[in-house]
Amino acid sequence: MMRSRNAYVVAAAESGPRSPWAVALARLWRNGAALAGLGVLVAMGLLAALAPWVAPYDPLAMDLPNQLQPPGASHWLGTDLLGRDILSRLLYGGRATLVTALVAVSISVVFGVSLGLVAGFYGGIVDSCLMRFVDMLLAFPRILLALTVVALLGVGLGNVMLAVGIAGISGYARIVRGAVLSVREQPYVEAARLVGCGNRRILFRHVLPNVLAPVIVLATLDIAHALLSASSLSFLGLGAQPPTPEWGLMLNEGRAYLRVAPWVTTVPGLTIMLAVLSVNVFGDGLRDALDPRLQVG
Repeated sequence: MMRSRNAYVVAAAESGPRSPWAVALARLWRNGAALAGLGVLVAMGLLAALAPWVAPYDPLAMDLPNQLQPPGASHWLGTDLLGRDILSRLLYGGRATLVTALVAVSISVVFGVSLGLVAGFYGGIVDSCLMRFVDMLLAFPRILLALTVVALLGVGLGNVMLAVGIAGISGYARIVRGAVLSVREQPYVEAARLVGCGNRRILFRHVLPNVLAPVIVLATLDIAHALLSASSLSFLGLGAQPPTPEWGLMLNEGRAYLRVAPWVTTVPGLTIMLAVLSVNVFGDGLRDALDPRLQVG
């Protein structure tokens, strides 16, 4: 027993110190709940991407004689008011909902990280002006800000992506700014200045890589919020428009038939809940894996 333990220690020593990202990946790999959440998300993404080949019916094809059919052999998840297959619409709807959430988070990350980098690195009047703009965004609840942007730009999935993305900028800007204020005082940044590196090179080669961990965690968790916001806006009629299949819109279409056909609303509602839960579980595991306070030993 002692010999095998010594052999393990020798092997670990010979392998050399691992990078923080390798340690984080190893921690994440040992987190069963996080991997399960990631698995569900990957399965949802694959099913949505393969919807034209997986869906049993055309999501837009109406079949009025079979309207509001309960789940059965021919329609596994039932049909809606117009006789459209709910499973097919759910698969195609995943494309619209998931892509909307991902694009919205990407918009938030790009603009929020850029604002935070510039504000934290340059400081002074630049920092004051940019952060006052961020404070203005924070003064509005995110869903209210998204509603305002959609009201100004008009309905449609493209505008929903932009609205939800703008509403999420402030969180990234504040987190990145705080991290940059700490990183810019580190010795390696001062060394880069002394050897003649320009501000752009310092920002993208030395500062940005060292503030990515909290951004990655926040972006992962923010996908759940973006998914809920996009579905909420579509539920209110501001996002996807009929007959486009989209999970939030499917919720709205079935709410008038909850007593006679509860599956029309229950199925997309449970799908949204499962997607949000999976994102949150995976995000929590990723946060634990990237937390520097846990990376000991």
